[in-house]
Amino acid sequence: MMSTDRPFLGVMLMLCFCVLAPLGDSIAKILGGTVALMVLLFARFAVQALMLLPIVAVSGQGLRLSRRLWLWTLIRTVLHILGIGLMFSALRYLPLADALAIAFVMPFIMLILGHFAMSEEVGIHRMVACAVGFFGTLLVIQPNFVEVGYPALLPLGVAVVFALFMMVTRKVARALDPIRLQAISGVQASLLILALYLVFPAATGTVSFSYDAATWGLLAALGVLGTFAHLIMTWSLRFAPASTLAPMQYLEIPMGTAIGWIVFSDLPNGLAAIGICITVGAGLYVILRERQLSLQAPDARAAG
Repeated sequence: MMSTDRPFLGVMLMLCFCVLAPLGDSIAKILGGTVALMVLLFARFAVQALMLLPIVAVSGQGLRLSRRLWLWTLIRTVLHILGIGLMFSALRYLPLADALAIAFVMPFIMLILGHFAMSEEVGIHRMVACAVGFFGTLLVIQPNFVEVGYPALLPLGVAVVFALFMMVTRKVARALDPIRLQAISGVQASLLILALYLVFPAATGTVSFSYDAATWGLLAALGVLGTFAHLIMTWSLRFAPASTLAPMQYLEIPMGTAIGWIVFSDLPNGLAAIGICITVGAGLYVILRERQLSLQAPDARAAG
């Protein structure tokens, strides 16, 4: 059987993701001052559903799932809404690069969750790297906390939620095609957000739909970029191993820094920049250590 590995294509797709994802976040930051969070979330997922439902219909796959798989997909959707909502909220207060850097503590949280929730072996080297990564994250948080207060902690919530999201995705992705999964998630999320607004309008903030054409265009772009970014990341894993692509995801931070500087004239201060470098370095160490240990015997992994 011919190998489907095409590492160069996988790397190029991941590079596209590292540009598209912070571009979508920058649009959310632009709109955050004038558009209610519920509208941003609804636009993000409704556009996803509208884009992917016709593809699923043409392919004949349908949306029907077993009760168990539907429940897991719903849990994943709720986590997705919560994670994106926390990130959009954080971007109202924080520079784009700082918010991304703090959220990239997620690999360390996944490692810790894997150890305590799934009894996975985590050796001293990776635990020390987690501690160093958390220290780097604190350096990024500190100047932002002084300036804006508790909203500086929102990206930590993003990291925790998306760590759980990734763990649930591992279970669901084995049974569902990525486009079908994203179409179902888009429908579920749109209905959940709409229901939340109808049941608790006071808790969801003031929602207005009297936007100008530019705002509607940006809302559509937010959904399109978010949908394509997620699919491109999934497709990249079809052509290159995760061990090759995982370190590249940290390119999202310098990409976010460049976009934040161009669009918002924001740059991390000295302390935050040092923290970003420490967090990225520790994260890369964890990923490379995982790659090294995956090639070794189980007893060697336990010592890692």
